[in-house]
Amino acid sequence: MMNKLHGIIFAYLSNPDLRELTQHRNTCSIPYGGRYRVIDFMLSNMVNAGVSDVGLIVHANYQSLLDHVGSGKDWDLDRKNGGLFVLPGSAFGTSRTGARFLLRDLVHNKVFFTRSTADAVILTSANFVYNIDLDEVYAAHKESGADVTVVTRPSCGTFDDAVRFDVENGRVKGVHNGVKFGECMFLDCFVISRKLLLDMFEWYAPTDYLDIFEAMAGDFGRINVQTFEFTGYVAPIFTKRDYYKSNMAMLDMDVQDDLFPEERTVKTKAHDTPPAKNEVGSRVTNSRVSSGCRIYGNVSDSILGRDVIVEPGATARSAIIMQGCVIKTGARVENAIVDRNNVVSAGTELRGTPEDVLVKEKPSE
Repeated sequence: MMNKLHGIIFAYLSNPDLRELTQHRNTCSIPYGGRYRVIDFMLSNMVNAGVSDVGLIVHANYQSLLDHVGSGKDWDLDRKNGGLFVLPGSAFGTSRTGARFLLRDLVHNKVFFTRSTADAVILTSANFVYNIDLDEVYAAHKESGADVTVVTRPSCGTFDDAVRFDVENGRVKGVHNGVKFGECMFLDCFVISRKLLLDMFEWYAPTDYLDIFEAMAGDFGRINVQTFEFTGYVAPIFTKRDYYKSNMAMLDMDVQDDLFPEERTVKTKAHDTPPAKNEVGSRVTNSRVSSGCRIYGNVSDSILGRDVIVEPGATARSAIIMQGCVIKTGARVENAIVDRNNVVSAGTELRGTPEDVLVKEKPSE
């Protein structure tokens, strides 16, 4: 696929239902699975398919994202020709579907497309975690002769912030906000001809404040939008409960195998940290423990980021504890998310429930 596709990731959506997790960052830069960020999965999907030109459209709260991706070196996107580009976004519009793909932001970055020689553009958000072979998506797009190919799958639940398509014989006929179990859910990923995209800039200039699919909603009769149904594991990240549930799912070996196949590795920012160490007297069961951790207490059914310290007598159970946290002696963390660099004081108890997870926000710097 090399040189056939350009990639664009819309990296500005921060859903208010993620609350404390997005006070200092946007959705795509939330730590995930201990050592990753949400954006790592879509960036890796593109790189694994040979996409060597990737633009990140950003708007607000993006410093954490820029610190993470840097020049793109860890994804082999630090190049003289092509590579990773940070593009300005406005994120101002009246979209009913969450402004995933605002036309205005694409038009503002028109030069990125006019200078390109790519046949097509693949556009995504970073609101979902999944590992997909984009070579297969592009091949299906070419074979079908579609103008646009959208990646979908039957929904595994009810998601008010996801997008649903009406589909007849594989062709999209309508678009709506909100998805119920079993309905055709848009995975915020689609392929479009570069030429058609440039034409749309002219067609929909008066409505550039809309999401691209809202703008074309009246044109599904003449624009052939086909679906590509993805069958692998998908984790929507719209609420703190979604985030917690999908992290806990990574303790399932089947989910791990689906998210991290040998042939499509997930890349992330490199950290020079020593291996995790379970000290004498510690107990760790059914958990993902990242490098640099020192465990003296008890950890079960939990996700630990890099350099977490669990002191003697401390307990972490069904918890997500992010990088640099310290759980002091006698403290207990259960059904909770502890954001980066927190110190949970000795004897403190942080306890939520699986339905109402407690979140301890990142301390002010």
